Amino acid sequence: MAVLVDTCGWIEWLTDGQLADSYAPCLAELDEVIVPTSVQFELYKWVSREASEANAMEVIGITEQGQVEPLSTSIALFAADLAMQHQLSFADAIIYATARHRQVSLVTSDNHFEELEGVEYFAKTG
Repeated sequence: MAVLVDTCGWIEWLTDGQLADSYAPCLAELDEVIVPTSVQFELYKWVSREASEANAMEVIGITEQGQVEPLSTSIALFAADLAMQHQLSFADAIIYATARHRQVSLVTSDNHFEELEGVEYFAKTG
């Protein structure tokens, strides 16, 4: 079943973070993962800053194994409505709108999404 894993989930999985085991089943079948281009943006930026541009390009290659969803006008407008309704940032609204548009669960540890419909939330401890 397809899912959309938020940027924080990718980072947990890629770095073997505290919640890596929680995200692993969601990322086991990459061809079933919806990847908004905004997640690619955030991952590229984070990995470039924390490691290198070469590592960032490798990560983007991994995301390309998923179902990359470019930002369309319909998703952008839906995201604007969701941003106003739920007080979401631009990137969070795009990610959430993409999940809703594709009718898949958004899997995340970002507490901005915790109470929203269609979200599977993994809380960090400590």
